[in-house]
Amino acid sequence: MKKYIGLNTQGWLFSFLPITLITGPFLADLSLSLIALFFLLNRKIYSSKKYFRNYFFYFFVILNLYFVASSLLSENILFSLKSSFFYFRFYIFAIAVWYILDQNEIWLVRFFNILKFSFIILLIDGFVQYFFGKNIIGLEIHPGPRISSFFGDELILGSYLSRLLPLLFGLLIYYYKENKIKLYIFSSFFLIFSDVLVFLSGERTAFFFINLSSILIILLINNFRTFRLATYLISTLIILFLVNINPSSKDRIVDLTLDQFGVDKEKKYLISEEYEKIYITGYEIFKKNKIFGVGPNMFRKKCKNLELTDKDRYQCTTHPHSTYLQILSETGIFGMIIFVNILLFICFVMIKHFALKVFKKQDYIKDNLTICLIVSVFISIFPFIPSGNFFNNYISIIYFLPVGILLWKLNLKKN
Repeated sequence: MKKYIGLNTQGWLFSFLPITLITGPFLADLSLSLIALFFLLNRKIYSSKKYFRNYFFYFFVILNLYFVASSLLSENILFSLKSSFFYFRFYIFAIAVWYILDQNEIWLVRFFNILKFSFIILLIDGFVQYFFGKNIIGLEIHPGPRISSFFGDELILGSYLSRLLPLLFGLLIYYYKENKIKLYIFSSFFLIFSDVLVFLSGERTAFFFINLSSILIILLINNFRTFRLATYLISTLIILFLVNINPSSKDRIVDLTLDQFGVDKEKKYLISEEYEKIYITGYEIFKKNKIFGVGPNMFRKKCKNLELTDKDRYQCTTHPHSTYLQILSETGIFGMIIFVNILLFICFVMIKHFALKVFKKQDYIKDNLTICLIVSVFISIFPFIPSGNFFNNYISIIYFLPVGILLWKLNLKKN
């Protein structure tokens, strides 16, 4: 009975993650931590070695131990350990999701239904806020205009939609593949209006992510390439129409981006002058701490000295706004090597699948849900775009959520 209650608790916590993510980091992180804790307290899992004897578990144990070692070598051990010591809860959460779905796939169905509901509410509310200046609970549109819906002052609506859309699309195909009418109606609604609303949110990284994931899915997916291409073109036309009737919509996404690149200026920048200073700061910190870095989440502490030395060249923030520069500066060259292996492996899998599809008319990955999950993971670790704090709880939940479902799906195929 206790095991049954424990599984049900974990299952519901997992199923409601799409909603708890909207409420903010506290409930989402609490849900994730409880799922991981219940999993570790369940004696039944230790009789099944597959959850702990696999490359994913070995890899992240090594990575986590290295993070802790880097913290212990940092100047502020306790501050750094707050980020590194309990990082294990994220990969244990991913394995716990694998276990939950192994016990009963109904939890994925429930997660899917709640994810659909979350997207529907956010899409409707987002467009209400755009056209009427306020959302359905009275939260006003941000200057720009910037659409945030229920996220309020946290301008992460676009991030939420862009990062979870590949997962949603994969689940739509997985559960509605036998009902093509239902699949096309739901998918068209979610894909087209998510594309448009991410643009209206004014979040440039999110807009890049949703375009990148769309292109990758069009290139890699089986059977639904033409459909995704059609919805992508329709959303592009809608965006162009909205820009034409309201030019301010493109101010941040297009005009500000070109201005920060220095297109009309003598000096050009990779992203912007501000980001370039932050990246230089991260690189300078790395050069002085090449082997083990300054310790997880310690960039904010160490960069202050550089900024005081030369404000015209360096800039201090809470993190380097680049996952790879953060790993490099905070955990050193060894941490970077470990992390880059993840990127290279995913790139290898996608390239191999694409090459076989083009040259031999074969599908290396035959399941569309698996493809969408891989794309979802890849856009989160894509290197050439500004990113959030790698050790941020909210971001880490988004990173590991599709990983848990992917572990279950790959193991299901293997069995």
